[in-house]
Amino acid sequence: MQPADLALITSVSDPQFHPDGQRIAFVVTTTDLKEDRYRSSIWLWDGEARQLTYGSADSSPRWSPDGGTLAFIRKGREQKDPTQLAIMPADGGEARVITEFELGAKAPAWSPAGGSILVVATEWHGEWAGLDEDERSRKPRRITGFDVRLDDQGWRHDRRTYAYLVDPRGETPPRRVGCSDEDESEPAWSPDGARVAMVTSRDNPKSLENGAEVVEVEVDGGRETLRAWRSGYFSVDYDPAGNLHAIGDPSPDYPYVCSLWRLDEPPTAITGHLDRSINDLLASGALEKPIWLEKGLLAGISDGGRASVIAFDPAGDVRTVLGGDRFITGLSRAASGRLAFTATDPTCPGELYELTADGEERRLTDFNQEIRVSGALVRPEFFQVRSAPGVEVDAWLFMPDGDGPFPVLLNIHGGPASEYGFYFFDEFQVYVSAGYAVVACNPRGSEGRGRDWLRAVTGDGWGRVDVEDITAVVDHALASEARLDRNRVGIMGGSYGGFLTAWTIARDHRYRSAVVERALIDWESFGGTSDINRDFAGLYLHPATPEDHDALWEAGPLATAGRVETPTLIIHSEDDLRCPIGQAEQFFTALLRKGVEVEMIRFPDEGHELSRSGAPRHRVERFEHILAWHDRHLGLGSE
Repeated sequence: MQPADLALITSVSDPQFHPDGQRIAFVVTTTDLKEDRYRSSIWLWDGEARQLTYGSADSSPRWSPDGGTLAFIRKGREQKDPTQLAIMPADGGEARVITEFELGAKAPAWSPAGGSILVVATEWHGEWAGLDEDERSRKPRRITGFDVRLDDQGWRHDRRTYAYLVDPRGETPPRRVGCSDEDESEPAWSPDGARVAMVTSRDNPKSLENGAEVVEVEVDGGRETLRAWRSGYFSVDYDPAGNLHAIGDPSPDYPYVCSLWRLDEPPTAITGHLDRSINDLLASGALEKPIWLEKGLLAGISDGGRASVIAFDPAGDVRTVLGGDRFITGLSRAASGRLAFTATDPTCPGELYELTADGEERRLTDFNQEIRVSGALVRPEFFQVRSAPGVEVDAWLFMPDGDGPFPVLLNIHGGPASEYGFYFFDEFQVYVSAGYAVVACNPRGSEGRGRDWLRAVTGDGWGRVDVEDITAVVDHALASEARLDRNRVGIMGGSYGGFLTAWTIARDHRYRSAVVERALIDWESFGGTSDINRDFAGLYLHPATPEDHDALWEAGPLATAGRVETPTLIIHSEDDLRCPIGQAEQFFTALLRKGVEVEMIRFPDEGHELSRSGAPRHRVERFEHILAWHDRHLGLGSE
């Protein structure tokens, strides 16, 4: 797979059964390198797959309860155009955009009776409302608290995101559901349509304490009831009996296992005994809420590099409904019990599947046939390594064809509460096709292994137990696979993975090439400039006070940059608000002063998500820079 082969990959997501249980709407996303943008459309499977909408970016299909109308989100033809709510007849026909929110709408949800559609929409707020673009660009910003910027969105102090009710007939204007002045997200209807629950944030914006609130609002009258305060909940939903549930944790003390809780007083843990998160780790949003059954529920679960679907009954018993070495990324259930789902594995970017009520599974689409049958994609070898007593680290090895010896690239994921696993990852396939063996693992701090594993890198575990784990994995791979060249080993990672790369090359000099991307380099400057500056250091490092300068300094790679010898390429986006560009600049300057071979590649108009959702041409160029750097230091001519 070559960098430009991004254009060959089709993503399939968000399946939604029609109420008749026969038709399935889903989203197909492609990469347009010529126009440098992504295109998505809604397709329909009714025995065969056919395209239903033809906008430049259509997503989030949702059928009306009577099945007569399809609501969805449509983006205008220009990339800067906001997304709006659109509707169309279920049998096809012309789509009609029915909202005009200044900064866009998302997450449509029909009321149970079908008389209105709930959306989350963003509008200019306060003194910023009513200004034209030129006036806003010149107006000074008055900042009084934390959480005023968000990566890939920019400034947030001048806008608010609220839940609105939209009339699908267009007879009445949209109206707000709630009445607070704070952002609202993840709204959900009660079964009788009388209430809407949602997540909001009402903490003091000047306080270091953080958390989310859950409120219920009466649709007629607007009376609010607070159901959770200063929590770690991020999504809410009602069961068929009208009981309100939330996913996350009652405490905002992140990192935590995302469990399902019934919001009694006190909250009742429904899935906590599983010690595994029940959310969608590929962030499509499709598994963030359970699917309620007559007795029990279906939910996605992350376990050991796999994202499966489990059935959970009221007695607490669990059985796997959809498993295997793959990631389930979307799920819908028909009244008959038939399941539609999307899934990905290391050699399949994603397709639409069904599971019949009799348990028969079959693939319904084959958008990625060309790349799937080309033989260019490599299935990894899975292995486990004991890095310490009682610690077994999940790991994967992607090998090129041939006898070797092959240079090796150790890849470290971000987070740290994220994970590698049995899903398609374009990066690994590109590196293997270029002749590199790829080693990846989920060290302590990763998702998929429970609460203790997640929290092992907090406090004095940061930069210690994770290094132990990645080192043990590399040592094992080099010792057990004769085709790996132990004299040509590189290391790379982004975000937390960039931190751990920069941290490791100061301590382990076996690595002859390093790529540090969008990394956290210095905790003190990060704490003053990141969009998560309020509490991230406290959650992971546990400094006694924000002024504990010694602890913050010693926990960052800048403190040990003087020990680095490895040739290092630094890649960073200039609009990154998660790990601002100053992090890269400090590390680049420190290595330059030390005399280390170092280069920095800066991508304009990109944020923290460059490698996953940045402009397609930038993603290709990023690959080209990475391969050129590793080829220079690990290639066949580098001995």
